[in-house]
Amino acid sequence: MPKNIKKKEVPMTNQNPSYTAKDIYILEGLDPVRKRPGMYIGSTGVDGLHHLIWEVIDNSIDEAMAGYAKNIRLEFLPDNKISITDDGRGIPVEIHKQTKKSALETVMTTLHAGGKFGGDSYKVSGGLHGVGVSVVCALSSWSRAEVCRDGEIYAQEYKQGKPQFKVKKVGKSNKTGTKIIFQADSEIFKVIEFNRKRVIDHLRQQAFLTKGVKIEIVDSRELPVFYHAFKFDGGILSFIKYLSETSKNLQEQPFYIDKEYEGIGVEVSFIFNDEMETSELSFANNIHTADGGTHLTGFRSALTRVLNDFAKKEGYTKRLEDNLTGDDVREGLTTVISVKVREPQFEGQTKARLGNTEARTAVESVVGEALKIFLERFSSDGRKIIEKCMLAAKARKAARAARETVLRKGVLEGLTLPGKLSDCSSRSPEESELFIVEGDSAGGSAKQGRDRRTQAILPLKGKILNVEKSRIDKILLNKEIRSLVIALGTAIAESFDISKIRYHKIVLMTDADVDGSHIRTLLLTLFYRYFPKIIKDGYLYIAQPPLYRLQKGKTFEYVYTEAEKEKMFKEMSKNSDIKIGIQRYKGLGEMNPEQLWDTTMDPENRLLKKVIIDDAVSADKMFDILMGEEVGPRKNFIQAHALSVKNLDI
Repeated sequence: MPKNIKKKEVPMTNQNPSYTAKDIYILEGLDPVRKRPGMYIGSTGVDGLHHLIWEVIDNSIDEAMAGYAKNIRLEFLPDNKISITDDGRGIPVEIHKQTKKSALETVMTTLHAGGKFGGDSYKVSGGLHGVGVSVVCALSSWSRAEVCRDGEIYAQEYKQGKPQFKVKKVGKSNKTGTKIIFQADSEIFKVIEFNRKRVIDHLRQQAFLTKGVKIEIVDSRELPVFYHAFKFDGGILSFIKYLSETSKNLQEQPFYIDKEYEGIGVEVSFIFNDEMETSELSFANNIHTADGGTHLTGFRSALTRVLNDFAKKEGYTKRLEDNLTGDDVREGLTTVISVKVREPQFEGQTKARLGNTEARTAVESVVGEALKIFLERFSSDGRKIIEKCMLAAKARKAARAARETVLRKGVLEGLTLPGKLSDCSSRSPEESELFIVEGDSAGGSAKQGRDRRTQAILPLKGKILNVEKSRIDKILLNKEIRSLVIALGTAIAESFDISKIRYHKIVLMTDADVDGSHIRTLLLTLFYRYFPKIIKDGYLYIAQPPLYRLQKGKTFEYVYTEAEKEKMFKEMSKNSDIKIGIQRYKGLGEMNPEQLWDTTMDPENRLLKKVIIDDAVSADKMFDILMGEEVGPRKNFIQAHALSVKNLDI
């Protein structure tokens, strides 16, 4: 503190605000939802916006799982309105005993009100907390509920969760069902723009999980009106065929079982392919349990036990020094596990993990018994699976040796990698950044232009190995990948530890040409397959260097797209005869260190794109198509999208 400034003493009584009974506020009705929307829908961003749709859809899906609804229709309407209709029983409308209001109004405007807390209305349900549609009502500037029931049509409208009139009859109908229309509130959400592809992907998944239900999507926001529909009578078996359609499958017949065990519905399907990745999707009451849980544990246990028994029976044990591990039997596996539980116990607010112990017993028993029969009936498929598992076991041992070599090398070299990694001086991961740069030329400019305290530079020579086509032991023999693994500090594969990551910003910085795009895609494939937690935790970014530098006299501007260039050129051309110089940057090496810092590395000016995974299933399929061994799916993809390609070689 400077000597000429005296510290002002503040009485303790003035430092603390009052905290008495008058400071305790009671938020009534749906006020808590509008006050703290993130508690109910996760965020007020894009995810939270789409969560409104999922909450309403969940109610319709619950009607379908209960056997009452056969058709669900979602419509994108003008003015960012969403309409969702089902042909279920329809929300009751008679007066509710506790609230003295219509049951419809109670459900729409009261938290924790619904038919899923007791009684026999729903044996299984996804929307178990009863906050779904009332939260949607609260976070909508306007909404309307219409119910077809007992030969009548009833309706009520709401503004920010408040009823505008009592539930009233508005017509006659010989159908049953519920329609919810809502308009998300711009006071709550940062952006209100529903993504059709995101909705389609979610509803496709729900249609797979709800056997026989028809789900329609209509988008009338623009002409011509878009229409798409799903109906899968095969349930999860159809799901597996969809997930594996671009793979070279080992089995002629996918495994499938749909059976109830002590009140728990178990539906499981799987197929093996000749790839190395494992894809396991687990669901409880149609809710995607991203972190697995007891049902996934039960499946893994049954699979490992039965395949080891089959290997012994077929005489494979002579070639094995020990049993096949869980990792061995899951290499190349694509599986979907779905359970229907009366009282599911989810761990965490996001319902990402199932905790019911009885679900493990049910899945393990059902799958174990059915898999024995499957292997006896399709013994040739069984032998192909075991051969695949044996190959995985051999690769596991080779990978362990290679991994230990890499980690030992990293420890000996102190993670400094002389001549390759130019590290930053900071040892705080929170403020440290790693720029993965294409080539020595760009690497030289980046090293000179960087902030040495917080920014590290790792130049890569040429194109790294395509990990989609290689096993981990071969991957770790690649010099460039080995350098990257050691630089990150997390190790790789089963030794991966996110807590040891050395940088919280990992930036892919490649040239704006075909080679640069290819290198970036190879790196993205590496991170997606072997460092997915780095992406999930938000540590991976893509740099956006400028495409052009426009100069008029001593004035210059950087632009990042073709459209920006055209706009800037017109603006600079106005009322002037001075010639405008245009410099096109095809490579980062063409920039001097100051330019690279100003445009691409300076936190005050740069543009970075965070890499996220919105839909793991779609991402997995796309990596298989574009980077996998099979040429056919890639050729079909290119032919299908050839006419819509933009900036093939920018």
